Amino acid sequence: MSTSVTESALAGGSTDDDVVLEVRDVKKHFPLTQGIVFKRTIGHVKAVDGVSLTLRRGETLGVVGESGCGKSTLGRLLMGLERPTDGSIKVLGQEMAGLDNKGMRKMRRNIQIVLQDPYSSLDPRMTVGDIVGEPYEVHPDVVKPKERRKAVQDLLDVVGLNPDHINRYPHQFSGGQRQRIGIARALALKPKIIVADEPVSALDVSVQAQVVNLFERLQDEFGLSYVFIAHDLSVVRHISDRVMVMYLGKAVETGDEHEIYDGPTHPYTQALLSAVPVPDPRLRGQRDQIVLEGDVPSPANPPSGCRFRTRCWMAQDICATEEPMLVNRDGSAHPSACHFAAERDVVHAVDNPSVIEGTTSDNV
Repeated sequence: MSTSVTESALAGGSTDDDVVLEVRDVKKHFPLTQGIVFKRTIGHVKAVDGVSLTLRRGETLGVVGESGCGKSTLGRLLMGLERPTDGSIKVLGQEMAGLDNKGMRKMRRNIQIVLQDPYSSLDPRMTVGDIVGEPYEVHPDVVKPKERRKAVQDLLDVVGLNPDHINRYPHQFSGGQRQRIGIARALALKPKIIVADEPVSALDVSVQAQVVNLFERLQDEFGLSYVFIAHDLSVVRHISDRVMVMYLGKAVETGDEHEIYDGPTHPYTQALLSAVPVPDPRLRGQRDQIVLEGDVPSPANPPSGCRFRTRCWMAQDICATEEPMLVNRDGSAHPSACHFAAERDVVHAVDNPSVIEGTTSDNV
């Protein structure tokens, strides 16, 4: 069984000049301490433990996995909101490690974030105009003070909100409209990359469709690149060009959208896809659902070898002693961190068009 892979293949990436984000073996280990006065470190929570990825201009990378797999921590690392324990993060070719506050502020012009909860991510004491225009206060050279009101109104119009509502407060908007305000704020500095951390999980299903379609329209209009973090696999399939599946701080499978959804080779990915609801009642019951047994292990004390082996129905002795690398194995079309990825019977996911295809009013 072959275990060799090039660096670019491991990252799902390329060596082209259009790479806007490059991550190599990034780790984030949070210390576990004991004691009140004299604290000592007794262990580490390995939230992200050696993840690599490459993002190209105009591309969307979907990051999926169960709660606690490290998706949101990875997003915060990409934004510089958390400093990595080890590894490299380059934004437009610039290494993030070692940047001082001034350098980090300049770097964030190129990468912005849209947060999960549209209710807690907006300051209720600020008007919409102040919220969307706040980046111009931090970066005063982007837009002249006299032109900021017009710039904010233009941003509101771009995301489908009424520009005349610039003086309203967040509580006067619905959840979908609040998320649009967050998107407008992220667009203010004309970034090249947007990290979307579960941006639709707190919204109603019909509103999710509209917000996802807004993301796609903005990507076409401004040439944006997305790291789209979500646990809803239907949403990820609709918007993503490539997908990375995470489990317990590591990437266990990565590939093009159709490779992951039509030919998953890692057992964890197969289990996730088997749980995707099928909207057509006539198709229900035509595939076996894989039910994972046991709880997710603690990231402070992950299993030896393969981290998924304690829940895997195909685990063998080698899985406990040797950690599988994320590589292209003989017979597999894309990298998978499983010793037997190429030997497994592929569980094909029933195509799920989901509700994303239906779009109604923008102003929800």
